Amino acid sequence: MKLLEGKTAVVTGGARGIGRAIALAFAGEGADVAVTDLRIDDNALETEKLIRQIGVKCKVYASDASNFGDTEKVVEQIVSDFGTVDILVNNAGITMDTLLLRMTEQQWDTVINVNLKSVFNFTKAVQRIMIKKQGGSIINMSSVVGVSGNAGQANYSASKAGMIGFTKSIAKELGSRNVRCNAIAPGFIITEMTNKLPEEVKKLWEEKIPLKRGGTPEEVAKVALFLASDLSSYVSGQVIGVCGGMRT
Repeated sequence: MKLLEGKTAVVTGGARGIGRAIALAFAGEGADVAVTDLRIDDNALETEKLIRQIGVKCKVYASDASNFGDTEKVVEQIVSDFGTVDILVNNAGITMDTLLLRMTEQQWDTVINVNLKSVFNFTKAVQRIMIKKQGGSIINMSSVVGVSGNAGQANYSASKAGMIGFTKSIAKELGSRNVRCNAIAPGFIITEMTNKLPEEVKKLWEEKIPLKRGGTPEEVAKVALFLASDLSSYVSGQVIGVCGGMRT
């Protein structure tokens, strides 16, 4: 039997990058997958196609994860279409990097809302479903900079650190209902976003990493699969670094 047979997963920001890799990994282990993103574009449609080719149910939804009303509506629609939610991956996120000296209030608010408020929105919307069925796994995609900080990323680091505090609190709130909540803290992962960085910047990053390379979205997805499945049935309130040793 596959690890996620009979389960339904929701992956926010799942149209590309790490989100897509997680959605595909879950589908490969038998889960039906609902993917949300800000808009249904070619990337989202391609993700839906790839997942359906695996032989499970998949549907993509346009939703602003930072908007509470939007989130309530999309979760209601997902439950109507899929019947339930067993796994939630809060992956939606953006960066607006600059030094605090130059950072605008809008840049601060936008990153906090998309990265952190979205976690509140979706977790609040699905928790009643998981509580009622006495089980579920919530996975929040944080970052190594949420643990260590990084110059030029005060807004991003704060949002990712906030996710860690939220994760630990929700693990304590929902543990008695058999609902687990964990965070993943990726390091330097090779995605469309990081591929746009100058080569010298990428080399500087790699020099800081004990494994001397960037990670792949698929390597992050394997950890998400572990946390989503019963392999991690006694793991909750944890932050797992996927960073090649960079954080240690």
